[in-house]
Amino acid sequence: MEENKENIKPEKKKNKKDIEIENLKAELEAKNDLLLRTAAEFDNFKKRSEREKLTVAEFAKAGLIKQLLPILDNIDRAALSEKGSEDYIKGIEMIVKQFEATADNLGIEEIAKVGDTFNPELHEAVMHIEDETVAENTITQVLQKGYKIGSTVIRPAMVQVAN
Repeated sequence: MEENKENIKPEKKKNKKDIEIENLKAELEAKNDLLLRTAAEFDNFKKRSEREKLTVAEFAKAGLIKQLLPILDNIDRAALSEKGSEDYIKGIEMIVKQFEATADNLGIEEIAKVGDTFNPELHEAVMHIEDETVAENTITQVLQKGYKIGSTVIRPAMVQVAN
């Protein structure tokens, strides 16, 4: 019977260090689990945000196109009418006014007029002339209109600049 006692290992009593190690291991596992969950939630948030951003952009485009459709309808009607007639010219003028009103409604601003001072952030100088009657860096001709919304330039204006 003494042999049996020798083979049996006495149960090790857990001391304070062992308990502290187990507690720290459990805490580490909990923190790792929290970290993994947070990373997964953040990844889902990024995906959801991207989907929402695309949806908002699509909605904004649809709203813009909805405002432009009446103008396109009038262009189609003008294309079917007799070119050069008085009604045709009047119709084209009305389409231009309708487009200008829609652009104004959307907050689109024209950014170049003859006599304005050249600004490289808003204008693209494609021609240059010497004219002593005009001040330096003055726009003398707008070759293609430019537009902006707020401070964002949609398209710079192509201009001719003096001196």
